[in-house]
Amino acid sequence: MSLKYSYTLIAPFYDAAIDRATRAARKRSLAALAETPGRVLLAGVGTGLDLPHLPPQHDYVGLDLNQAMLRRALPRVGSVEFVAVQGDAQRLPFADASFDSAVLHLILAVVPEPAHCFAEISRVLKPGGQVLVFDKFLRRGQPALLRRMANPLVRRIATRLDVVFEDLLAEAPSLALEHDQPALAGGWFRMIRLRKL
Repeated sequence: MSLKYSYTLIAPFYDAAIDRATRAARKRSLAALAETPGRVLLAGVGTGLDLPHLPPQHDYVGLDLNQAMLRRALPRVGSVEFVAVQGDAQRLPFADASFDSAVLHLILAVVPEPAHCFAEISRVLKPGGQVLVFDKFLRRGQPALLRRMANPLVRRIATRLDVVFEDLLAEAPSLALEHDQPALAGGWFRMIRLRKL
């Protein structure tokens, strides 16, 4: 089953399952966006659960692979400047160095090739640009046997359970880690901030 198809099926139920559990962490993550106005990419904007928490001074581009998700996001836009774009976070349809910041909330564990997504984010960021990540990650060497056993099935439907953030970071040498803290589920979910060198 493709992600595009599975998330078309999931879209009507996604908010009920995810919103309440992740709202506080999303707000904390988005509070780190720069005060200086800029252009911000919301990669994997989904149903727009981040939109009500966005600071108003920026221009936002929300990208998602799935049209059903984007349709659900639009009513949440509110008063911010927002453009919805259907596209693949692993092959971003944007020029190099065209964004000041990027928000990756619950997308790196969804895409089939998170390292490609991370590399693309680095490509479209301006030097000095920031990346805000909120997602679930294993740590290097962490056994997590149940997660690893469930991963082959779960990744076909909705999300990966085996992404190691440190491995992604090693493949994106232009991104420097600034902040990394546990967010939910005993540290399985993390809030991470990076800067493009």
